[in-house]
Amino acid sequence: MQNWYEVCAVDDIALRGSRIVKTAKGCVALFRTAQNDIYALNDKCAHKQGPLSQGIVHGNLVTCPLHGWVFSLETGEAQGADKGRVKTIPVRIVEGCVQIQLADQTALTG
Repeated sequence: MQNWYEVCAVDDIALRGSRIVKTAKGCVALFRTAQNDIYALNDKCAHKQGPLSQGIVHGNLVTCPLHGWVFSLETGEAQGADKGRVKTIPVRIVEGCVQIQLADQTALTG
């Protein structure tokens, strides 16, 4: 079963920035693009497990800070010659608040 969890206000995420949400299964990185779109990905790069939340957001992409792999915020797919995928997390905005959809066993922590 999937549940929606309110995690922060949209304005808590800087434009072209990120924010981390801790879950029982690991961290989720929330990203806000310059166009004000919100996305959520597993916070570990598919290449060397680098923290994507510390990466650079450009367009609808994020670049991993460790080795420069670029991932689509929409699909989680690595771009260019790199092969790999990061898990995407469903996101919705309700009255200015960001909600993510998680399975019961991955409920928020702390």
